[in-house]
Amino acid sequence: MTGALSDIRVLEMGTLLAGPFCGQQFADHGAEVIKVEPPGSGDPMRAWGQEKADGKSLWWPIVGRGKKSVTINLRETLGQDLVRKLVAETDVLLENFRPGTLERWGLAPADLHAINPRLIVTRVSGYGQNGPYSTQPGFGAIGEAIGGIRYTTGDPTALPSRTGISIGDTLTAMFATIGTLNAIHARERSGVGQVVDAALYESVLAVMESLLTEYHVAGFIRERTGSLIPNIAPANAYPTRDNKLLLISGNQDTVWRRLAQAMGKPELGDDQRFATHIARGDNQLELDELIAEWTSTIDAQDLHKLLNEHSVPNGQMYRAPEMLEDEHFAAREAIVWVDTDDFGTVPMQNVVPKLSGTPGEINWAGPTLGSHNEEIIGGLLGLDRDALEELRQAGIID
Repeated sequence: MTGALSDIRVLEMGTLLAGPFCGQQFADHGAEVIKVEPPGSGDPMRAWGQEKADGKSLWWPIVGRGKKSVTINLRETLGQDLVRKLVAETDVLLENFRPGTLERWGLAPADLHAINPRLIVTRVSGYGQNGPYSTQPGFGAIGEAIGGIRYTTGDPTALPSRTGISIGDTLTAMFATIGTLNAIHARERSGVGQVVDAALYESVLAVMESLLTEYHVAGFIRERTGSLIPNIAPANAYPTRDNKLLLISGNQDTVWRRLAQAMGKPELGDDQRFATHIARGDNQLELDELIAEWTSTIDAQDLHKLLNEHSVPNGQMYRAPEMLEDEHFAAREAIVWVDTDDFGTVPMQNVVPKLSGTPGEINWAGPTLGSHNEEIIGGLLGLDRDALEELRQAGIID
């Protein structure tokens, strides 16, 4: 294993997305991530996803990539004992169970720190580890609702929309990753670990910009605004002659004048209706209509080239096909092709961000359930074949 985190071992105990996506980021940068899964079934992400083949998820190769899969029945004493042994050899324990679950299993952070004082316990949950809501179930979608992003997303004439991805889960995973890295750095000074408490709703709330201050000071409540940003113009998606959409962002005064030049109407740059940021905001709908009328006469590729020539930020609305064909994606290796056990070689997004000295790497796609039992439970913990067989017979491992 290579990468900036190649000296870190993570024990991932959790299912679905927020915890496992945090583990994926560690694996991407070289950490040894040992994923603990229920015997027989494994992480539900092995079967989730819009498209499936023989009941196997096309999502699992990505979220499980670079990890080592072991099966342990955490609800049994023997399984909990295995976790204690693994904790002694681990830097980070990552879990996203409902608060109180680890405590019921005798695996509370205090108990784990008694085994390994340097252990960092990263806990991902809906509402955090304390407070009146802490014991309530909370999936990513609920965190998005409570955290404020659902209410502000979508067409103002319709019900609030989701973003099209599990943004609550992924935001929480990224904050959990940042928190864990902070804790690892602090451990270098203190020599002891700590608990990282990442809540879904707080992770969403953290990216809600000035929403709270706007309400407290000005009584302003953000509403859904569809495809535009209120009073920021032009900044919208505009139709092209070949029925595509190009997003154009020309809201700075100097950029707007360059856009007016590109439109062949330089006089609009100094028109009192549009000459300043405030004026464009006040006349946003009229301006959008003028731009859309112009863009609809030009094919997307020609429009993109013209706007680039005038240094106006713009970009086509990409789907997967456009990403796979794009020369910039290819030059940056933003998409890589990875071998899988079930689907052959498949494309997936590469490691982010790029590090010049210790770059991350996708070492393998999501592994077969329990494929690392002998390596980890046998090798790392030193259990012989007879002991492994006893655990299998007891239903603790596969």
